[in-house]
Amino acid sequence: MSLLNQTHNPELTSWLTSANVENSDFPIQNLPFAIFKRNNASESFRGGVAIGDQVIDLAALSAKKVFDGVVGAALTACSQTTLNEYMAMPASTWSALRSALSQALSSGSSLQSDIESCLIAQSDVVFDLPCRIGDYTDFYTSVYHATTVGKFFRPDNPLLPNYKWVPIGYHGRSSSIGVSGQAFHRPKGQTKAPDADAPTVGPCKRLDYEMEVGIYIGGGNEMGESIAIDQSDEYIFGMCLFNDWSARDIQGWEYQPLGPFLAKNFASTVSPWIITNEALAPFRMAWSRDENDPQPLEYLSSARNSELGAYDVQLEVFIETPKMRDEKQPAAKLSHSSFRHSYWTTAQMVAHHTVNGCNLVAGDFLGSGTQSGPDAAEAGSLLELTGAGKNRLDLGNGETRGFVEDGDAIVMRGFCEKSGVKRIGFGECYSLVLPAK
Repeated sequence: MSLLNQTHNPELTSWLTSANVENSDFPIQNLPFAIFKRNNASESFRGGVAIGDQVIDLAALSAKKVFDGVVGAALTACSQTTLNEYMAMPASTWSALRSALSQALSSGSSLQSDIESCLIAQSDVVFDLPCRIGDYTDFYTSVYHATTVGKFFRPDNPLLPNYKWVPIGYHGRSSSIGVSGQAFHRPKGQTKAPDADAPTVGPCKRLDYEMEVGIYIGGGNEMGESIAIDQSDEYIFGMCLFNDWSARDIQGWEYQPLGPFLAKNFASTVSPWIITNEALAPFRMAWSRDENDPQPLEYLSSARNSELGAYDVQLEVFIETPKMRDEKQPAAKLSHSSFRHSYWTTAQMVAHHTVNGCNLVAGDFLGSGTQSGPDAAEAGSLLELTGAGKNRLDLGNGETRGFVEDGDAIVMRGFCEKSGVKRIGFGECYSLVLPAK
């Protein structure tokens, strides 16, 4: 069951030399999408595709009229200030544009001069959210994260009875999702100390990040219709890195009985590039459920999901403190895990989200939930890495952290690599914490 085509050929090279550099995030095999404009320029945001250290200005390319038909229509859609119109097009159109760009960027292409005139250095651009996110749903798909966190509250029975039967999720707030580079003020809210008679209001004292994978929905489904698990590739446009910021002390007081609220809706950060589902095809792998666990219900199970449901996306988290910036030290690495450890697959998330007839639309966003691996060093949050703040982390420069402090920046990076396949990257997801207002 292969999803590969010529665009994935590891021998493919580009006439743009920066795309051929070893370990580049953006070789010709990647071609991710973003919304950008030149820094400090009085111009509109529009669609772009990364190649090497450059961005292809898709509006400029569209104006050249070198492509017609389906590809020409796709470029017109990508010339808008958001990618929603393009994402709403059929998956076959996404593939057609990817193929056309791959050929145009390949070594020896007759379109080299046309494309060259549409290139802008990535160092000269700023980004906006790649699409208008209408709705955002956050899942809870790492059994390792759920188990560790559950032990803080229920040491003898950390997982609730439904966890291994249902892809758990909640509806988040899309308006506070920002693109990489986001700076936000520490949230304030109501908390209650265990020995206090009443709660108090003030700045969060236990600010945490969550290393997640974001999933962008392309074309949606009609209300009342569900998306079958094996149809999910027609609806998943692509993925990004996602930092779902969390105020743990606010969360601990408010989350019962309805779950996250103010602890989660003050800020979330996405990386600017959407790595298309097609680009990730070489890194899909078998997914399975432990034979001792409940097996997925019929609508959450298929041979295709078992063969190709998991994605081996490497996920790294770093912290950059004010001292590191002042002394020009590199950010300190906190953890490294992989999306392949997810207990539920992206296809299962989509199938479950729509089994009740919920209508997804282009630009809807799914968070994977904190991605933690089986080893302690693979934890995707400080809550896990520090035992809820009890064991402060040594950052290697004389500093320690229990939770994120004012002035700290969290940097997330992601990439896919394996033998015989060209490495592709996700770029960077950077966000900075400012003091509470």
